[in-house]
Amino acid sequence: MTVWNPGADAPLTLWRAEASGDPEADLLAGVDLLRRVREGASPATLRIYRPDPTLAFGQRDVRLAGFDTAVAAARAAGFAPVVRKAGGRAAAYHRGTLVVDHVEPAGEAMVGHQERFRVLGELYAGALRSLGVDAAVGELPGEYCPGEFSVHGNPGPGSAASAPVKLVGTAQRVVAGAWLFASVFVVRDSAPVRGVLRDVYAAMGLPFEASTAGAVEDLVPGVAVDDVEGALLKAYAGLTEVSAA
Repeated sequence: MTVWNPGADAPLTLWRAEASGDPEADLLAGVDLLRRVREGASPATLRIYRPDPTLAFGQRDVRLAGFDTAVAAARAAGFAPVVRKAGGRAAAYHRGTLVVDHVEPAGEAMVGHQERFRVLGELYAGALRSLGVDAAVGELPGEYCPGEFSVHGNPGPGSAASAPVKLVGTAQRVVAGAWLFASVFVVRDSAPVRGVLRDVYAAMGLPFEASTAGAVEDLVPGVAVDDVEGALLKAYAGLTEVSAA
C-alpha cells in the first residue's frame, strides 16, 4: 500500500501533457481523467503540465457580488477565467507554474480524504526541500485560496522574498470509486500571479495579503520548472513505481 492510498499499491502512469491553448479544456481534462480512472479505462495516473495563464475560481466565488468584476480583472491581466469543480478560492497560474493531477481508483474514496492532504503536502514540501527550499506544510495568514495543507517556503540568505510565501496550493475531488488530488506549484515569475490575485480578491471583497504570493525562485534563485518536476518525480519514485505512458 502507499501512504496516500492505504487500500492499494497501484503504480502510477506518468502523463506529461501539453497546454492546449484552452485553459478550461485543460482543467476539464483532469475531471475526465478522474472519470476514466473510476471506470477502469485508465490506470492510476500522475498528469503534469505547464498551464497557460489561468485564473481558476472556486465554486463559492461564483456566488459573490463582485464575481463579474473579478472575471473582468482576470481577463484584463491576461489570465483566462475558469471555474474549477474542486473546492477552494481563486488561484492563479501560468507557464512558470506546474500543475499536477494525481488520480487513483479507490473502492472507498472518501476514506483517508484528509490524510491525503497531509501526506501529499509533506511529499511536495520534501521535494522542494531537496532543491534547497525551506519548505513546510501549513496555511499562511492572508494567503490566496487558503488551506490547512498548503505548502509554503521561508526566506533565507539571498531570497527575494522577505516573508514566507505560498508555493503549492492543493485541492481534492472525490467521486465514488476514485479521487483526484490537484496541485499547483508556483516556480517562477510570481509578480503577475501576485498582481492578478490582488485585483481579483479586492473585487470579490475577500481578504488577501499580497506578500504571501510568491514562487520557488523567490526563495532559491535559479530554480527552474524542470528542476521542480524532477524533484517531484524523484519523491514519488521513492514511494511507488512511476512509469511513462
